[in-house]
Amino acid sequence: MSMILKEVSDFTVDAFHKDSFIKVTKKDILGKWSVFFFYPADFTFVCPTELEDLQESYKDFKELGCEIYSVSTDSHFVHKAWKDASERIKKLEYPMLADPTHALCIDFDVLIDEAGQAERGTFVVNPEGRIVAYEISAGNVGRNAKELLRRVQALQFVAAHGDEVCPANWQPGKETLKPSLDLVGIL
Repeated sequence: MSMILKEVSDFTVDAFHKDSFIKVTKKDILGKWSVFFFYPADFTFVCPTELEDLQESYKDFKELGCEIYSVSTDSHFVHKAWKDASERIKKLEYPMLADPTHALCIDFDVLIDEAGQAERGTFVVNPEGRIVAYEISAGNVGRNAKELLRRVQALQFVAAHGDEVCPANWQPGKETLKPSLDLVGIL
């Protein structure tokens, strides 16, 4: 079943952010764009490369009014230990959400039951708290922050210009499409 337009359930989780332990709730995501970036576990091989890649584009996401939330089933204490031990993770400026109870993983349908870990799931959530794009990747394949940024830009453009759509490889400032009324049923 598709997750498109599914409303994120109410949640409160512990997080590690800017050398502090904080709480993040559903209320925190409302009114702005958000990316939930699920990954299997701290202290692994592919995950730190992805999180560092996201950090390299974090300023661009923030300029769009979009917050990044990385999420694993590790505790906020493990997130801190990973940050203390890893040069890549030390760079992170966005919140690292802890989901040891699997509440977020279950809500976003990315829990690997037998491992107690998350799939590599990327979810873009609109300001109303609804999922508007998502992708689940194989555990051994890292994701691309630049493509994710482009996707957020396209989603924001379409949200602001409901009569236009973004073609493949669309970039901000490039031409969009205006579907004619006789083609609307085909989209």
